[in-house]
Amino acid sequence: MEGKNIIEIRNKRAEYEYFLMDTYTAGLVLTGTEIKSIRDGKVNLSDSFCSFRGDELYVNEMHISEYRFGSYLNHPAKRERKLLLNKRELLKLLNKSKERGYTIIPVMLFVNPAGLAKLTISLAKGKKFFDKRETLKEKDSRREMDRMHRMRDY
Repeated sequence: MEGKNIIEIRNKRAEYEYFLMDTYTAGLVLTGTEIKSIRDGKVNLSDSFCSFRGDELYVNEMHISEYRFGSYLNHPAKRERKLLLNKRELLKLLNKSKERGYTIIPVMLFVNPAGLAKLTISLAKGKKFFDKRETLKEKDSRREMDRMHRMRDY
């Protein structure tokens, strides 16, 4: 497997905007040009969210750029894509997402060693303004501590 580049696309806004509760790994139903664009790293997760239609879970507003070598068979960039989870996980997510304040958001998209695209989703609760400010303070202090440790090591 040498020579294969690792694809890992993160939703950086997710940790800033939400408290992440439970995390699940779901498969994605994709077309051929979509997986090729994912392997090129042409994905944006920042505005995406998950919603139920019936008893199936879909990811919405996930932008996968059109494949540069695609023809008229190219995919639309922001289409609704079905997520593949087992029944027990779907029922748990459905019940929790109905509670006030909870939502399901994509956290990370990656390609596993078998070459399949997987989406890590999380049950999340929105942060208030002061929580976001606290998150930034923690991030700054962590960065400062790392800087001090690196300077001490030299």
